[in-house]
Amino acid sequence: MDKLSKLLVGISGFTWQNAVMLLVGCVLIYLAIKKEYEPLLLLPIGFGAIMTNIPGSAAVGEHGFLTVLYNAGIVNELFPILIFIAIGAMIDFSPLLKQPVTLFFGAAAQFGIFASMLMAAGANLIWPGVFSLREAAAIGIIGAADGPTSIFVGNLFAPKYMGAITVAAYSYMALVPIIQPPVIKALTTKEERKIRMDVDYGVKISKPVLILFPIVVTIVAGIVAPISVPLIGSLMFGNLIKECGVLERLSQTAQNELGNLVTLLLGITIGSTMVAEKFLTMQTLLILTIGLMAFVFDTAFGVLFAKFVNLFLKHKINPMIGGCGISAFPMSARIVQKMAQKEDPTNFVLMPAIGANVAGQIGSIVAGAIILALLG
Repeated sequence: MDKLSKLLVGISGFTWQNAVMLLVGCVLIYLAIKKEYEPLLLLPIGFGAIMTNIPGSAAVGEHGFLTVLYNAGIVNELFPILIFIAIGAMIDFSPLLKQPVTLFFGAAAQFGIFASMLMAAGANLIWPGVFSLREAAAIGIIGAADGPTSIFVGNLFAPKYMGAITVAAYSYMALVPIIQPPVIKALTTKEERKIRMDVDYGVKISKPVLILFPIVVTIVAGIVAPISVPLIGSLMFGNLIKECGVLERLSQTAQNELGNLVTLLLGITIGSTMVAEKFLTMQTLLILTIGLMAFVFDTAFGVLFAKFVNLFLKHKINPMIGGCGISAFPMSARIVQKMAQKEDPTNFVLMPAIGANVAGQIGSIVAGAIILALLG
């Protein structure tokens, strides 16, 4: 009888919470396949959620392979670091270097991190004890629009909310084409969206500058915030591999094999944190709501900052690129380019938008490092 009960544990232990989480996993897979929303991550996350919410699943637990992966790649922050090496190998910083003013948009758009952190901390006024200050900071990092940074900070400050934080970060990154346009449009006029920005793009960035840039950024950011070195250093190391010109095979490996393999393992491992009893809570709903507001604040503050900068510039900046200061690279830049061409089919703002977008990648890491330094 004991053997029979073990055999039927999947049936006898099945609850409505399991059913809901299996449905959530299927919805994520549907969005990945049918809607193509961040398929590289949402599909593995969805399938990981399915495997972990089957009662008695041998995929989780002391000897479960998902638990082994979690301990080997998330607890020690290895997977996010490796992902940053891959991302760095894919990034071209020359648009940023051609118009350095876009660096400020990458900083301004991180306002959403601190706004959402305050919202999460402020929730304690209505619901005492709902989030600690560290957990509020981990929730706020969703506003970085940067999955690896969210995972890195979330694992340190709010491991029990890892599933909700990661799903919010990647889901809203996938929904950037829906979230950003109405916010940008509400804050800009038709004339502002028509502003052209092809003034300084005949500038040629030399090879030595492209090589020195990742080295200098790592040193400066590391001195300012030493805790940022693992994140900013891995991103810039990947970029240096790409720009140095003598490691083409390693650059291609970082962009393709390393990026694909770690993304696969990262997604399915994060899915294993979406356990029914931890995920189906009011806290999760609150995290998802605050995460959405973080993306709205990021976009709005970036656009408003660009409009403020225009007060002092002779050659005006298209304020839409301020919204590209979030780290959703390169999706946000593509959205702004489409919006610009909708107003004027001959307008091409993709390069400065990309510059702001890669600045957002740096800004999100530095902002995350500041939070870690203050609360670590």
